[in-house]
Amino acid sequence: MSLKPVLPIACVALTFALGSAALASEKRYDRVNREAFNRAAVRLDVPIYWAVDENADGAIDPSEVATLLFYPSAPRWTENGHFTKAFANAYDDIVAWAGDPPLPSSLSPDERERRRLVIEDLDQGRPTLVQSDFRDADPRDRVLVGHMLRVAKLIDALYARQIGIANLQAQIPAGDAASQSLFRRNWGARCVAPATEANPACTAVPGAPRPGHDAYPAAWQAEENLCARLEASSDDAALSAPFTVVREREGHLVALPVTEVYKEQTSALAAELRASAADTTAPSEDALRAYLTAAAHGFETNDWEPADEAWARMNVHNSRWYVRVAPDEVYRDPCRLKAGFHLTFARINKDSLAWQDKLAPYQQQMEHEVAALAGQPYAERQVTFHLPDFIDIVVNAGDDRAPLGATIGQSLPNWGPVANQGRGRTVAMSNLYTDPDSLRLKRTGAASLLDAPSLGLVSDDPAPGLLNTILHEAAHNLGPSHEYRVDGKVDRDVFGGPLATTMEELKAQTLGVWLIDFLRAQGVIDQSLAQRAYVNAVTWAMGHIASGMYQGGDVTRPKPYSQLAAIQIGFLMDQGAIEWKPDVLAANATDKGAFVLHLDRFPTAMDALARQVAGVKARGDRAAAEAMVHKYVEGDTERHAVIADRLLRLPKASFVYAVEM
Repeated sequence: MSLKPVLPIACVALTFALGSAALASEKRYDRVNREAFNRAAVRLDVPIYWAVDENADGAIDPSEVATLLFYPSAPRWTENGHFTKAFANAYDDIVAWAGDPPLPSSLSPDERERRRLVIEDLDQGRPTLVQSDFRDADPRDRVLVGHMLRVAKLIDALYARQIGIANLQAQIPAGDAASQSLFRRNWGARCVAPATEANPACTAVPGAPRPGHDAYPAAWQAEENLCARLEASSDDAALSAPFTVVREREGHLVALPVTEVYKEQTSALAAELRASAADTTAPSEDALRAYLTAAAHGFETNDWEPADEAWARMNVHNSRWYVRVAPDEVYRDPCRLKAGFHLTFARINKDSLAWQDKLAPYQQQMEHEVAALAGQPYAERQVTFHLPDFIDIVVNAGDDRAPLGATIGQSLPNWGPVANQGRGRTVAMSNLYTDPDSLRLKRTGAASLLDAPSLGLVSDDPAPGLLNTILHEAAHNLGPSHEYRVDGKVDRDVFGGPLATTMEELKAQTLGVWLIDFLRAQGVIDQSLAQRAYVNAVTWAMGHIASGMYQGGDVTRPKPYSQLAAIQIGFLMDQGAIEWKPDVLAANATDKGAFVLHLDRFPTAMDALARQVAGVKARGDRAAAEAMVHKYVEGDTERHAVIADRLLRLPKASFVYAVEM
């Protein structure tokens, strides 16, 4: 499971197409700063990123440029240490678009407003680079990377079909580069950034057509009660199964395997994965080769259990790579039932071994304590899950590549014997949000909300955040999870898909924060790290609160992380562990009103919340779950507004990817 008279746009697109790899005349490119350069490149859908101003001279140099993946084109920006004419042409356009967008004067008022909103949505993201360099790597590694980049393209195409956007892109007006960029980044026409997502006029496609998720009958897509209707008519468990597509046949609902509905895409993926397995010749990568072969089988048969078994046998000791290519998470699905296809491709970071050595002896004790918190009818079980591996992301594709933010930890699979028996894998993405820009903005946001003493425990050290991620993901494997049954029903049947997802993530995050004091008491971590981890959990939660409680303001589409964050912060305030003081200046000495953290009260408060949340899951108490949502998600909008107002001044990370080969 997984926080704006100038060049018309039509001409802008032509300059990129006509730019050749011929060298540009030498000149100094210092007309816009790095932040404005990268923002304008996104507006223009140009696959270029100014990574760092290495010599701090205010000018972009050839060694500072990265070419981005997942764009429709890939011009050559540099050659032999010099900029090309393609770069020179692009730079002029980027300069023109670095300030107020130079929209064509011929646009109607409505169209001009639509395009302005599109740019506003794009600007709420801050392109954040994930770059990997394989130029000096073992040739066998380069071959694997090449295969994975091809798998990424195929997964993207399959995912676009799955979420119902494959045929929408043609409706974007010709030459509207910003809307093309939004469609690419957002996985569809809808705006997703907090300040614009609820505005129906903010769309990459005029008229704002609502895409229908391809998992359900087309005729049902306009209905507000799609999920309720599916629950009411679902006599066949296959209709709500994660790896099926629902279709209507002669008045009846039928569940079809995803590999049948999307056979063209899944067959191509199977072939590429088999080719990758054949080319994985290093004796040290037997486990990876076995997984790639098993994954190919899954894309042919829709039987994912053999792939899960092979994947679970991979670890930091028998492979240098982390690959997961499968349908897994349900967050994008409107009913939180159907698994989205994705690729996570990463390198193993051996630093995780130290944490595994620390935590492994306590796995069963953690389960014992959580079972006591949950109470009857849940009973302690034997847990054998893998503790989190640290991975350094190379590329994310499909359901993994979010418009804003990124998954920083994940426990998979979510279904089947590997999940039920606690044999899944848990990972923490150790190279995300560690760049200087992200650290600076994290501190700036915290300083606008916390008082000065509380801000003093906000750390640039990655350890508190990694600990939070490790414990969150470990907690998915503790206590009542997805496959736990109450009166024979799993959580999605007890709570309904959307609420089940929220409750599972609330359980994982709550137990993860509760485990901080457990580990301190065992001597695994010291008091300093425990306190910094508490503060990191609070700032993480406030970041999700700022993004709003519902997708596009639609109350039928809750945001699980935002809602769990609201419940946690609200409960901690009720317990006196967090206090809002309206007359105290925030640590930035500008904003009046600040949150004060009483860290000595956190262990007791988190114990109370953990008992409540684990108990709700254990009993399948839907009424209690809904009461928590009503009280803390819908009842404290004033505090939510303060958090959103201050944090939304800052752009959110929008991860972009580059691979040097």
